[in-house]
Amino acid sequence: MASLNPLTSSLDLRKAKHLLRRATFNFTKEQLEVFTGMTATQAIDSITTESAYILPEPYDPLPTDNPDEFWTSSEALPNSFSGQARKRGIVTAWWWYNAINQISLKHKLSFFFHTCFTVAKDDGAGASTYYYDYLRLLDFYALGNIKTLAKKITLDNAMLDYLDNTQNNKNNPNENYAREYLELFTILKGEQIGPENYTNYTEVDIQQAAKVLSGFKQSLERTDIDPDTNIPMGYVNIDQHDTNDKTFSSAFGNQVIVGRDTETGAFEELDDFVEMVFAQPETAKAYCRKLYRYFVKSTWDEEVETDIIEPLAQLLIDNDYEILPVVKTLLSSEHFYDADDSDATDEIIGSIIKSPLQLLSEICSMFSVTFPNPSSSALDYYYNFFYKFIHNSYFEASGMDFFNPEDVAGYPAYYQEPNFDRYWFSSNTIIGRYKLVESLIEEKNTITSGNTYASLNTVLFVKNKIANAQDPNLLISEIADLLYPESIDTDRINYFKSFLVDEGYPDYYWTGVWNQYLSSNDDITVKTRLDALIIAMINAAEFQLM
Repeated sequence: MASLNPLTSSLDLRKAKHLLRRATFNFTKEQLEVFTGMTATQAIDSITTESAYILPEPYDPLPTDNPDEFWTSSEALPNSFSGQARKRGIVTAWWWYNAINQISLKHKLSFFFHTCFTVAKDDGAGASTYYYDYLRLLDFYALGNIKTLAKKITLDNAMLDYLDNTQNNKNNPNENYAREYLELFTILKGEQIGPENYTNYTEVDIQQAAKVLSGFKQSLERTDIDPDTNIPMGYVNIDQHDTNDKTFSSAFGNQVIVGRDTETGAFEELDDFVEMVFAQPETAKAYCRKLYRYFVKSTWDEEVETDIIEPLAQLLIDNDYEILPVVKTLLSSEHFYDADDSDATDEIIGSIIKSPLQLLSEICSMFSVTFPNPSSSALDYYYNFFYKFIHNSYFEASGMDFFNPEDVAGYPAYYQEPNFDRYWFSSNTIIGRYKLVESLIEEKNTITSGNTYASLNTVLFVKNKIANAQDPNLLISEIADLLYPESIDTDRINYFKSFLVDEGYPDYYWTGVWNQYLSSNDDITVKTRLDALIIAMINAAEFQLM
């Protein structure tokens, strides 16, 4: 049976790779060595310590003659700055830099919350500064309480604009946010069992929820500060709040939320509403299913539903929606490592297709890709490297409009049956995925055009990371052990060896070439062959999986 019992054995390399990939965006040989030999619990504990941002806030280096610099902390109105689309991209560059430079579960969970409480940055979220606040809010609660975040997100200025709740007034109700809050963000629909009845809620509940949420407004000046997070938030216009009682359907036990006529009372109504939604067992199950799909596998059977999802949901309820106890239990379980049955290779490890974000982050961290330092080379990092190459070229070509999904439901990989994560890999996205490593090695954007402002040095990677580089078989095996979820067989080693040793030549040909490089420091021959090898190994099917 599927088991949440903790894994009792220490992590070997295979399990360490699995955990590090699934739980962080920083995937290095050095961290694998740290994880290997730890227990799963020890490893997870090591990546759940809260830490300050490495990069405190984003920086806009444009216009070059008078840059807007740290515009997100300016007292000027956020929408008074020009270049908002670029600035929103720069905000995501700030987020990614922190994610890839910290070995932390926080960033994986922050992105998970983005898939739960979606705001598309370029599709009605307002000025870039509001999106910066939105990402900070997700980060703040990434290791914390889902229910509290579900309250705070309602007053997030980007969310208020994105789903129109800033337009929701007592005499002119707007149900958009209320609908998505129930349908996508919290309890989810369930099966439709009658006209306007979706099992978990009804159309009446949406109408009543919209009344609870009326009068919450976007604070354009960002002068309203949440005392718990110190992040700007919206406010209540009590004159536009529906102060009547709100009666919900039998799906919520016909609960009545008493109307209030003060600002404090409106917040109390919001609190009552969220508590009512989170008191339903289906809400906990909905989040646990999302967590399972995000961290473990996109599909599962009734055994997993009974033995994994339902106990996790109860654990979530027992901990009043604190996310860490649930995630720690899941990521340290026998089930997560596919160690709860007789076949440890058939279900979990290597079962998810990497997102373009994961692919980029793994390549950059594992190969120590050099790219500009945002603190000393802001124009090259924020604009030339990230915005022009990563954001506008790579992510667009690989099918991931970064932090800007086409639909409020989020990226199809996290919700759309039956393909789920297979949506990342298609005829439309394969070129973008495959040309990323080529572009980094050639230092030329081969996806579209221009410079990458980044470099992947295959020779230094092999010299610094691979112990037996002189032996082509061991070299390939060692690289594969770092890059792939599973070890590769002799046939695959021989295939990759063809990039190092021409057909008909003995293995010692490569040994001679490598030793010559070490003695002369002339890397022309080894670089040509290692470049071809690494491109082939990165673009192999094995590397697309985690």
